[in-house]
Amino acid sequence: METQLSEPRTRSGVPASNRPPGQESPGGRRWEFLAGALLASWLVPFAFDALNLDIVLVPVFVLAIGSVMRTGGGLLDRLVIATLVLCGGVLALGLVMSLWPWGLAPVPTSGVILSTVSLVAWVGRRRPRLPLRFRTSDLMIVGTVAVVWHYIHHPLVGRSLQDRLPFVLSVEDRFIHFSIFDAVHQLGGYPFMDQPAGKLLLKTPTEAVYPQGSHFLLAWFDIFVRSATDLGDSVAAYNRYYLYVLASFSILCGLIVWGARWIGGPRLTGWRTAVVCTAVAGITVASPLAGMIRVGFDSQIGGLIFLTAAIPLIVRPAMGWGAYATVSAAALVTVAYTYNILAAFIGMALVVGALVYRKRQSRRRWWIYAVQVLGGAVAVIPSLMSVLADFDVESQAQARGMYLPFDRSMLVGLAALVVVVVLMPGNRRTGTSQALLLTVAGGALILGVFGAWQMHTIGNLSYYFEKLAVGGLVISILGIGAAGTLLRRFGPAAKPFRRGWWTEAVASVAALAAGLSLFGGVQWGVPSVAAGPTAFQSSELVAWSRGKGGDLGPVAKTLINRDMKRVQAPTPVIALYSNSGYMNWRVSFFAVTLTNKSGVSAFYDDLLKVDIGAAPVEKQQWDNSFAALKGVVERVPDKEVVLLVADLPTAQRLRHDLASVTNKKVTVLDAPFPG
Repeated sequence: METQLSEPRTRSGVPASNRPPGQESPGGRRWEFLAGALLASWLVPFAFDALNLDIVLVPVFVLAIGSVMRTGGGLLDRLVIATLVLCGGVLALGLVMSLWPWGLAPVPTSGVILSTVSLVAWVGRRRPRLPLRFRTSDLMIVGTVAVVWHYIHHPLVGRSLQDRLPFVLSVEDRFIHFSIFDAVHQLGGYPFMDQPAGKLLLKTPTEAVYPQGSHFLLAWFDIFVRSATDLGDSVAAYNRYYLYVLASFSILCGLIVWGARWIGGPRLTGWRTAVVCTAVAGITVASPLAGMIRVGFDSQIGGLIFLTAAIPLIVRPAMGWGAYATVSAAALVTVAYTYNILAAFIGMALVVGALVYRKRQSRRRWWIYAVQVLGGAVAVIPSLMSVLADFDVESQAQARGMYLPFDRSMLVGLAALVVVVVLMPGNRRTGTSQALLLTVAGGALILGVFGAWQMHTIGNLSYYFEKLAVGGLVISILGIGAAGTLLRRFGPAAKPFRRGWWTEAVASVAALAAGLSLFGGVQWGVPSVAAGPTAFQSSELVAWSRGKGGDLGPVAKTLINRDMKRVQAPTPVIALYSNSGYMNWRVSFFAVTLTNKSGVSAFYDDLLKVDIGAAPVEKQQWDNSFAALKGVVERVPDKEVVLLVADLPTAQRLRHDLASVTNKKVTVLDAPFPG
């Protein structure tokens, strides 16, 4: 019965070790080894920082953590788990970074991370060791990442930084995400830990209430990429941030395939692995998940990455109790910090794990629970800060907004398929199947309760229900991994080079083609009926790769190349390039992000009513627009405001009429804009 929390420590024909679990070297702990490791933990970061090669340290962190863990039989498995633990540690350490004087500087953070790994290895008598084992299905996982990256990055190929702006600025939500990314850079920590300073950099109440974990991780990574804590040129920074988001989505798709394979476990071998991995890859690629890039759900992508990595490890915890406790805490912290509503799924899965694996956990139960409670306490800090900032949780939970338009039948059908699979005679008695069944059922319960509450209070399912539903969809896709164990193997599994081995190779290739055709809509060159587009060509992923981006690109390019050079940062800027209030608000919001002072955008909402700037208008439209504009100018807390106006007569009239504003200096600049 597959209910073990740890992998077997002995093999057939090999004498069992008399050393305690975890002790891998004879004799006591040698202090000189610890001293040398701690010294290297600081000298190595100093050396790479001096060479401006801090980015090399990031894979060093992953390899160092992975080398002292004993979880995962293959290298890719080990690296995924180590990365989850690293990200959880960095997010928790971010609380300290927000308070100490060095901020996110690479050397102090690197020294702490490597010193912690050295201490853990020394206390646990763990010699560094990595499993140099690869599986053929690793290529499917890496291939999924590569294929997704090809499509989502394709619109940027061959374009300059400024020519990429139509895609980078395709939705205004990305202005907010970039502002948080910028604020983490400037503050050297979480904005919610320094809310007075955060209000100057972010649109209130973003500094206190919005999940900042994904932005923190990307800013931390960006500092290692550039070997500098400052953001640098704003346009280049926007481009880097956008590339990080695209890479994150590609990794998410690959992780979904990895997670399904992990749930399948060691029984998932040969052509059956090909079936599962390609089916999951096809469903993922053909799903509406790529729409998160189009609508600017950057934080949700980060939250789903950690949800995808954590759920399989909780459902099939093939690891020792110490590793399980660490992974549990990392799962809570990473998901809660990046997208806190998804943490409900993690909490539910941990309760399921405690129930299903209670016998195996019995000897170390209270230690595991203590670590999980500690991880939960750290995980809840950002949400607690939101509540203390007078955040209206009920109102936010009822908020409306954009969502992914995916068919509910996809969620219901996949969840039902998982239930059927885990209840089959060959599966239902295993711990993994029991945990998976209860996790899917628990996820359905969370969605049902939250949906019923929304229907009772506002009469419809709104923004955050759709966000939770996407999390439920990902969990259901992961559950397909259990289906592969129901397929028959070719011949004895113990003979990898048996007679007729080629039949399994051919079956694996056929399974690959079938999976991508059935679930991804790939037709392999076969013409469609009436030469219509295939399902794959109609997917969100391919549609994005053929898109032209948003309409803000040409305007943003003019703003950057000409008009912002006439403004002395960090003076607030209001850009009136259009007779559309929505366009004026968007361009002005973008302009203040370039000045690294997005906090003033909190006073810009009435720009949506300012329908002047591009050409003369009727008196009533002028009066209404001018009243809204004057109110915005007067409310901005700075002593000076710069207006960029496309129409010259409108600019002259504004100079005259805004002379009545006495509490600040108002500068109106001519900014002719064709069209």
